[in-house]
Amino acid sequence: MSLPSAPMNPLNPKKLLLSKWTAVTPMARQKHFLVISVLEPELPGGKVEWIELQAVHSGASSRMAWRALKDSSHWLQGWR
Repeated sequence: MSLPSAPMNPLNPKKLLLSKWTAVTPMARQKHFLVISVLEPELPGGKVEWIELQAVHSGASSRMAWRALKDSSHWLQGWR
């Protein structure tokens, strides 16, 4: 019988700014990332869909859907 895994804390897109993330599988030799921008929706009252991540080592940045950070098989919260 397997033990239930601990539930991940729910993510709030408005609290992601400057949060730290570790890629489970390094991307282009980058492992540690920082959310440098939470992109506001074009329409007032719309939901936040996108964030901008910056690799700590190289400074390269990319845009992605913030909900992708919920996938624990790809992302871990904090730097590890």
